Amino acid sequence: MEKLKKTFKNNKKAVLLTLFLMAGTALGFAQTATGFGIKGGLNYNANGDYFESIGSNAKNPDRNVGYHIGVFGKIGSQVYFKPELVYTSTKSDYDDDSFKMQKLDAPMLVGIKVLGPVSVFGGPSFQYILDTEFDGIAINDVKNDFTVGLNFGIGLNLNKLGIDLRYERGFSDNEATFLNNNNINTSRIDTRPNQLILSLSLIL
Repeated sequence: MEKLKKTFKNNKKAVLLTLFLMAGTALGFAQTATGFGIKGGLNYNANGDYFESIGSNAKNPDRNVGYHIGVFGKIGSQVYFKPELVYTSTKSDYDDDSFKMQKLDAPMLVGIKVLGPVSVFGGPSFQYILDTEFDGIAINDVKNDFTVGLNFGIGLNLNKLGIDLRYERGFSDNEATFLNNNNINTSRIDTRPNQLILSLSLIL
């Protein structure tokens, strides 16, 4: 098992590239199948606890509003597959400090119509962290740039226009660590997404 973990870590970029190529292929196929479109909206976000130093009490984050924009494909009608590729920017507040994060998300969603234009959906979301910043200081030491989360929610589709509300949560611990102002004590923030996402979409 340890050898498998080491192999995955060494080939993380290759795995990431493969996943996003899969997303791109699915999006390309969707363009010739049911539909292809653009989407954007708001994220009501809160990352995990912030620990000022090892052994200290945790600070709970205040939720804040971020945003996302991206593209998606949709294959099928009553039951459908909906791959997405989305750029997301979020911010969490810890007292007077802010933690900002930008990432690429590739949700792979399966949905089903339940009542007229209303559908429910869910599936994994593959995430790649592009950049993190705490109180104006860039953080380079993130445990895993590549993580997996879960999306599920409800959507309403009226012809080419759609709106959906979903919840996203990261599966595993993923911390960003950095030095405090005294450059001695290590602080850390749980970077797992924990957010509500409201999206407006348009099939082109």
